[in-house]
Amino acid sequence: MNTERIDLDWRLSILENLQGQVEIENIPTRVPGAVQLDIAAHKEWGPYAFGENWKQYLEYEDKYYRYSAQFDKPSLSPGQTLAFISKGIDYEYEIILNEHRLLRHEGMFSFVDIDLTPHLKEEGNLLEILVYPVPKSHNGEADRTQADACVKPAVSYSWDWHPRLVPLGIWDDTFLLVRSEQAILAADHSYSFLDEALTEIKLTIGVETTEKSTGYIQWSLIDNEGKTVAGARHKVTGDRSVFSETIKDVNLWWPHDHGTPYLYTSRLQVFEGEDSVNCLDKHEQKIGFRKTELLMNAGAWDEPSTFPKSRSMPPISLTINNKAIFAKGSNFVNPEIFPGIITDQTYQSLIELAMEANFNILRIWGGGIINKQKFHELCDEMGVMVWQEFPLACNNYVSTEHYLSVLRQEATAIIRRLKGHPSTILWCGGNELFNSWSGMTDQSLALRLLNSLCLEYDPHTPFIPTSPVAGMGHGHYVFRDDGTGQEVYEWMNKSQNTAYTEFGISSPSPVALLQSIIPEGELWPPKKGTSWESHHAFNAWIGDTWLRMDMLTHYFGEIERLNDLVENGQLIQAEGLKYIYEEARRQKPYCSMVLNWCYNEPWPTAANCSIINYPNHPKKAFYEVSKACRPALLSARLFQFMHRPDENLKAGIWVLNDSYDYVSAGEVTVYLQPPDSGQRTKLLTWLPGECEPNTNVQGPMINVPMSFENDGFYTLILESSLQPGMNSQYVIYLRIVTPDEVERPGVLNI
Repeated sequence: MNTERIDLDWRLSILENLQGQVEIENIPTRVPGAVQLDIAAHKEWGPYAFGENWKQYLEYEDKYYRYSAQFDKPSLSPGQTLAFISKGIDYEYEIILNEHRLLRHEGMFSFVDIDLTPHLKEEGNLLEILVYPVPKSHNGEADRTQADACVKPAVSYSWDWHPRLVPLGIWDDTFLLVRSEQAILAADHSYSFLDEALTEIKLTIGVETTEKSTGYIQWSLIDNEGKTVAGARHKVTGDRSVFSETIKDVNLWWPHDHGTPYLYTSRLQVFEGEDSVNCLDKHEQKIGFRKTELLMNAGAWDEPSTFPKSRSMPPISLTINNKAIFAKGSNFVNPEIFPGIITDQTYQSLIELAMEANFNILRIWGGGIINKQKFHELCDEMGVMVWQEFPLACNNYVSTEHYLSVLRQEATAIIRRLKGHPSTILWCGGNELFNSWSGMTDQSLALRLLNSLCLEYDPHTPFIPTSPVAGMGHGHYVFRDDGTGQEVYEWMNKSQNTAYTEFGISSPSPVALLQSIIPEGELWPPKKGTSWESHHAFNAWIGDTWLRMDMLTHYFGEIERLNDLVENGQLIQAEGLKYIYEEARRQKPYCSMVLNWCYNEPWPTAANCSIINYPNHPKKAFYEVSKACRPALLSARLFQFMHRPDENLKAGIWVLNDSYDYVSAGEVTVYLQPPDSGQRTKLLTWLPGECEPNTNVQGPMINVPMSFENDGFYTLILESSLQPGMNSQYVIYLRIVTPDEVERPGVLNI
């Protein structure tokens, strides 16, 4: 086998129109990257995340761009070819070699693999990629509705945490490849279990090869110790060969908190003949075997109580390998505005943090990109389940023949690429499509198409049309609702959902990050119409979001320092999110899933609902959520955050257990500790007994007066005599209200 990768030196030209009128020519370019980043480097613009710099990029949405690279024909042995490979070009483009148009394409998620050999010259070959302007269904208001007729992430058209920056250009690995004319282009693996114990499978492998392939395919299955456990040799049949093998005594892939995410290596080799030892090409990938189902949640068949039953709460209770899994995780968004600069290390850092947070699932939100291959490989290896959405979000996607044809092409490529990853446990049509602002239904042609494609290519992985469907909770996104005055504790305690798949509480970013994105003269106090607003502190969603200065003033009075703003805001987020995770766990088995909005950021925000600041810096909330997602813990069911001295502290004490182990906390002791004091008051002791696998235990209630002289943050402490790792703490805020504050409207209203 003799393959050689060739990386090209690309240059970029900006064109005014399709006729090729040049504005700027031969800009040095970074591949993968984005045309906007190359323009910014050429024009020496400041960082797009600082101040209002991002606005400079807007004028380049409607240009054409030409990538060009010159190269000499490499030395090709008999039986070798030269191919152009790209894993991602955004979004509509043509590929031209020596004035021969080889491809016209729309869509950024389909791989490109073109044989250049017939059009090569010995010297001075010119390869060009002509990139069309940003696709827009209309030229009206510049918002996400412009993306309702293309298969491009809607988030980049502007969102409440993402500026309007719409990437274009080569965004994933792109190169030339010298290879055999008998080469493997792609391989996919499908399997079904042959027994209820899940020990035996029928594995079907489809291998796509180049047109001239006529030899034999040698297949080997290798376990994680390097031992070959199965193998076969089959004759190549056309450009797609399909064969099946039965595998016994398989090791199953599990989410990391329920077992080992076991992976095999599938190795495919092409040989000239049945007895040949001359390997012409080789393809290897990691695969794993698991059974995934969505079942009806406990009690869901009782809703509604009358017939017809077709609209009972849809199933969302997740089982892996016949075992119920309580899914704890977050909503993952593209970790860069320009996906071309996402690196392997970007993904590595974020998924390692997900493990630290005790998450077992990440929802890949439908407004963003389909992640690069490394993301899915890492989720396979680390045992993190992936809920994968197609790139549809918050729009009524048109049912034109053209759109549906592009969607079919892109969705097929996405499914075939990701279905071999055992971490891909759920397909979803997209985000918030069954809503008034979207207007789609399960009869919308785009969703019927996606369902049919998932059934065709990956029938054993569940599909849901959108999130949320009936029974799921999306929202709330504030700690305290201004309209009702309800805190998160009150509305969450009243909620009953089969899954909480989006909810959020915002906080300001750390001071150092704010100083890096907001000009010094605008830094304090935060104001609308400044870089604070551009970075989503004001008017991002509803009114004073995401900074929520009004709410912070309600609790803490006038805030006079940036440090206090950040500290108090991050405390509110941390306590609120921790509570939602724990309360969702208390509501199982009817509730089976809890995922906050959102996990990460594509750029540094001034305030946001994320628990990780760009690029990978955890907020205080990250650490509190990680405690709430421990397999087993002591938990307090609270009723309010802020108390007056004449009010009682009320809390129910629980043991939460999502593991499949018996858990004993021994004796549980509950204390209340005043601010700035080592003294603490014992409130109660409790002997919960042994907690059964995947079961919660409800304990006693606390109901004690908050008759203290000093206001501030009190700490409710729950301690186990046997397992300190189950201990938990909660912040209780006591506010001594002065007559002056009561009379000042908007400062305190309790």
